[in-house]
Amino acid sequence: MIGKLDPETLRTVLDRTGASNPALLTGAAYGEDAAAIDLGDGETLVVSSDPISLAAEAAGTLGVHVACNDIAAAGADPEFLTNVIFLPDDDPDTIATLTSQLDTAATEIGVTIVGGHTEYVPTLSRPLLSLTAFGRTDRHIPTGGAEPGDKILLTKGAAIEATGIIATDFVDKLRDEGVDEAVIDRAATYFDEISVLEDSRALRDVATAMHDPTEGGVITGLVELATAANVDMVVDREAVPIRPETEAVCTAMGVDPLRIFGSGALLATVPADGVDAAETRLGEAGIASAVIGTVESSAATDVSAALVLDGERITEASDDQLYPFWE
Repeated sequence: MIGKLDPETLRTVLDRTGASNPALLTGAAYGEDAAAIDLGDGETLVVSSDPISLAAEAAGTLGVHVACNDIAAAGADPEFLTNVIFLPDDDPDTIATLTSQLDTAATEIGVTIVGGHTEYVPTLSRPLLSLTAFGRTDRHIPTGGAEPGDKILLTKGAAIEATGIIATDFVDKLRDEGVDEAVIDRAATYFDEISVLEDSRALRDVATAMHDPTEGGVITGLVELATAANVDMVVDREAVPIRPETEAVCTAMGVDPLRIFGSGALLATVPADGVDAAETRLGEAGIASAVIGTVESSAATDVSAALVLDGERITEASDDQLYPFWE
């Protein structure tokens, strides 16, 4: 078994989070991207941790961006980062690659790596990273902030992260399936778009909620948004942008681009009268976006909040469809 805990098991874990503190504004909860801590004087510290255990060719790069994207989705600029690295052996090339990727990715977005921990764990078959990011904001944006009537925006497109992973970790399969080499090369560059910091900066003044769709992709991200806010996310699949390279590599792998790693895109809910401004700001930043649906009140009090995708109610996130390819 690989991936996120099911909601019930996760609830058990989250119910045991330790002593309470009045400074905690947003704590551990299903779907929330980051904790929010009141620093006083109108300032909020947001904190988020994320692991990287797969995507071997770009683990360091993804580790930085996945952790920092959660800070960005909470309305802050990531400032500091700690990294924990577990190595299966003492291969100097692995160490050099990981540390180089971590340093480059952090430098690119202006984040300072302030510490962490590194050790050997021979029982591992591949490196395991866990990174914690920190940032400050004067307007924390929770995952659970969506309101009925809001419009749902998606930046860039579905499966940005997965497209890069497939083009690097599974390149031989793509070639076996006849995917054009130029398509593979373009897909591999998608790692350059993993950060959503600029997306967040364009949207944070108008968004009611933002969320970074990671494992499980856009569908899981929308389920988490719906659950956190206790609303329905009503979405038209045809409205979700899917780039040609993504379509090509997903078809070759036999996976749904809406159900695989989605970092690089940002889901946001925006009041209907703020959509034009949001799209203008994104356009000025050179970021493509699309309105993919509407936030609605849940159908009844005894009905779970859901993603309503082309009329189908989805209340539970499914496993990421790329996971079986690493087993």
